[in-house]
Amino acid sequence: MKRTEIKVLPDYFDRYINLVEDIDLFQAFEESLKQIKALDLQKVKLIGNKTYQADKWTIKEILQHVTDIERLLIAGTLKFARNENDFVIAFDEIEMARQSKANSKTIEQIITELIAVRKSTIELFSTFDELDFQKSGINWKHRITIEAMAFNIIGHQIHHIRFIENYYFSILKNSC
Repeated sequence: MKRTEIKVLPDYFDRYINLVEDIDLFQAFEESLKQIKALDLQKVKLIGNKTYQADKWTIKEILQHVTDIERLLIAGTLKFARNENDFVIAFDEIEMARQSKANSKTIEQIITELIAVRKSTIELFSTFDELDFQKSGINWKHRITIEAMAFNIIGHQIHHIRFIENYYFSILKNSC
């Protein structure tokens, strides 16, 4: 299945879903792994725990956020697949980031964890059949199918890595 084949595009999450190329889901997952591995860790290390603006997350906190949210979305997706569709995925991302201890980890630890979570996500989605992909539940305030959730997870990562590249990598340019 491709992004444009999603039968019901959910409100709000379309902003992430539409960031994903219109390619097969599992190819998109593989591309997402490449994107993680291609992140310029030298630049990330030079930036360290600086932020592009006061009171914003560090790069480590952003990447930990991607990992943490993916874990929560996958737990919800599994419940939807098992017909527990009244389960609502909800969380306080600000508090989760505050409690993540991301800045005490190395960037390598965070990337390793993100890759492991992504591979586990891919394995879970590979167990779903066509009927499972059409099941749905509530993510925050919006009904979302499992097929849309898959592209949402990938798009969420794309959004944050682009944000890092556009806002955080400019810290190095501005300091030269």
